[in-house]
Amino acid sequence: MLKGKKILLGVCGSIAAYKSAVLTRLLIKEGAEVQVIMTHAAHDFITPLTLSTLSKKPVLTEFSKDSTGQWNNHVELGLWADVFVIAPASANTLGKMANGLCDNLLTSVYLSSRCPVMVAPAMDLDMLQHPSTQANLKKLVSFGNKIIDPTYGELASGLVGNGRMAEPEEIVGALNNHFGDKKKLKGKKVLVTAGPTHEAIDPVRFIGNHSSGKMGFAIAEELANQGAEVNLVTGPTHQHTTHPGVVVNKVTSAEEMYTLCSSLFPQSDVTVLAAAVADYKPLLKADQKIKKKDENLTLELTKTRDIAASLGKLKHNGQVIVGFALETENEVSNALKKLESKNFDLIVLNSLNDKGAGFGTDTNKITIINRKQEQATFDLKSKQEVARDIVQAIIESLHV
Repeated sequence: MLKGKKILLGVCGSIAAYKSAVLTRLLIKEGAEVQVIMTHAAHDFITPLTLSTLSKKPVLTEFSKDSTGQWNNHVELGLWADVFVIAPASANTLGKMANGLCDNLLTSVYLSSRCPVMVAPAMDLDMLQHPSTQANLKKLVSFGNKIIDPTYGELASGLVGNGRMAEPEEIVGALNNHFGDKKKLKGKKVLVTAGPTHEAIDPVRFIGNHSSGKMGFAIAEELANQGAEVNLVTGPTHQHTTHPGVVVNKVTSAEEMYTLCSSLFPQSDVTVLAAAVADYKPLLKADQKIKKKDENLTLELTKTRDIAASLGKLKHNGQVIVGFALETENEVSNALKKLESKNFDLIVLNSLNDKGAGFGTDTNKITIINRKQEQATFDLKSKQEVARDIVQAIIESLHV
């Protein structure tokens, strides 16, 4: 898919710049024409000679070519490219791009580009999570740029977390998908649930759980990346998405989630039930705030509607339902029982006994089990990477 494509590769000052050499080599092997632009800071991490040798073109950093007065025309460069990939993208460059600053050749070309722009951030986990960096990333997405998410692992600082630049092979894959339009779920309608539900005790208090919604949101975005039209039904959560392929529907209670999912399910080719729906709710909700009086307070609870079981009974041929099982004991046997009783096609098992998995974390460790009871177990990964594994399993189950 990359044969004959003109690719600008921007390289910023980051230890991950060493990966740009591998990326350049892979792009050349794919038949692409690569022009590398480096910031001055990038020279501290990898030499222009290395990248010019691999790309077979002089690396550009300065506006002027030499003392003759010739210049590297940033406008022409921006018009030349079929795609502009910035990998690694440092926090500094992200800030400049998001705010229209162009004090170097790379950012000047960015502002002049008419082609799609793909950005692969690389930095320490605290820099990545800082509100200013997150705000800059959101702005770049709103401009139409694609973010190739950093991955989880050991960082140059010695800390472990999100911030590693995506591997060169993954970036090449993203480019192939971009040019080949290999969106395997194009035209598919997908329903995803995410987050907790809150079951009201009175106007002030509720029964809930610690679900953050991160996993469900990551799955919704990855499904949309594969071309699906996604309806995301989410309980109360701080998560959000700006992905144009995801329609967000906010609910609070299990009953509200049941009602909305029941209306969306018949039109859905795939349903992913990632929400942590409360199993019980107060039998009666107090109209006024319950005052503290006695030493003990007894609440009578009643079961909420079982959304998964209800949808499983309505499933028709061609529909795929993916469920989740968060277990603390007898993990596999409990997951298999749920797979069968709820009429799921796939179940995603994670255990609270696995460090880094479960509610509120940025990582997860899963096992995917299908109707044949075949199990695929994955290492601890970021939830974005886990979402890709789950979506790939969905694609395989659809035989697309």
